[in-house]
Amino acid sequence: MIDIKFLRENPDAVKENIKKKFQDDKLPLVDEVIELDAKSRATQQEADQIRSDRNKISKDIGALMAKGQKEEAEELKAKVAANAQRLAELEEDETELAEKIRKIMLTIPNIIDPSVPIGKDDSENVEVTRYGEPVVPDFEIPYHTEIMERFNGIDMDAAGRVAGNGFYYLMGDIARLHSAVIAYARDFMIDRGFTYCIPPFMIRSAVVDGVMSFAEMDAMMYKIEGEDLYLIGTSEHSMIGKFIDQMLPEADLPQTLTSYSPCFRKEKGAHGIEERGVYRIHQFEKQEMIVVCKPEESPMWFDKLWQNTVDLFRSMDIPVRTIECCSGDLADLKVKSYDVEAWSPRQKKYFEVGSCSNLGDAQARRLRIRIKGEDGSKYFAHTLNNTVVAPPRMLIAFLENNLRADGSVAIPEVLRPYMGGKSQLTPLN
Repeated sequence: MIDIKFLRENPDAVKENIKKKFQDDKLPLVDEVIELDAKSRATQQEADQIRSDRNKISKDIGALMAKGQKEEAEELKAKVAANAQRLAELEEDETELAEKIRKIMLTIPNIIDPSVPIGKDDSENVEVTRYGEPVVPDFEIPYHTEIMERFNGIDMDAAGRVAGNGFYYLMGDIARLHSAVIAYARDFMIDRGFTYCIPPFMIRSAVVDGVMSFAEMDAMMYKIEGEDLYLIGTSEHSMIGKFIDQMLPEADLPQTLTSYSPCFRKEKGAHGIEERGVYRIHQFEKQEMIVVCKPEESPMWFDKLWQNTVDLFRSMDIPVRTIECCSGDLADLKVKSYDVEAWSPRQKKYFEVGSCSNLGDAQARRLRIRIKGEDGSKYFAHTLNNTVVAPPRMLIAFLENNLRADGSVAIPEVLRPYMGGKSQLTPLN
């Protein structure tokens, strides 16, 4: 959510930003919110004047009563009563206007960084850098579930009977590999100075409203029936929510957290939910990282965050590349975003395994996360998030890039302590 003062003073810039995001249907909202804001400020001014007059008149009534001028005092009391009725009407108008303004402001996209490439959708995202040499072996790479099945490592049929499509059982060495990757990613981030956190796996609607747009919520979140609670679709939501309504001293910044959590997603409208395997699923686990920092530090932290993911994948010899999301592919709260994509030898192309985002002060403004400067100044924080690793897709990249011609899977040295010292997985069938 952008600053209403900025919108009021720079309506053309806000409209231009909307155009860059190819959301022209939202252009009329800028003029509408400016009109509502003018009414709101006028209403507040009148209400404040009545409150000021009320205090003065109350003193005058006391003075008149002390002089025995009851008739004059009663006239002033009648005026106070009339003003009270008008004030009640104005306060009701203030509340209604504020709600209308907030509702619109929540739908107007954040101002994107000037460096963001302009494009309509993800087909116009821009490759930034490649890390590692993509390799296509001289033997056939099976589909990832077929690789897992050779180790008796996955059972999607049983999961379908238990929970339906979009779920899976991981078994044996594949399940252990899944946990090993999570544990390694946790320690990797701790070694980089992040504080480990296991957050709540459910959040209230006030937090949901603060961290994402309604369109994202509708497509992602599972609502708990009869409760003001949602299952998290990603742990950065409850991690950022940790700071709701907080005033953070500058000396306590940056806040750098890395979290483990399960994630639950409806994947509403996602074409891939019908795909075989574990590309798009309703439940998975993830290691995440978030930063809450001073505004001037967020570009630096953005570069550090995506680099962490690149370094993690490269430490397991998985080739990756970074992709900058174009304007039309940015969610409304985002200022700038990179996707990290891993190489798939089977598909002979890269696919997304993580996403890094700088949200500026959009989430902080919605959640009222402020910083208190050493000079006494108060201002909104910047928030950032990035995927360390999400094992379902990570497993796909890992298995394909570490598969050998004999069907065994090499275990990189960094993972061996988490796999009981094993240097490879040997297929069972």
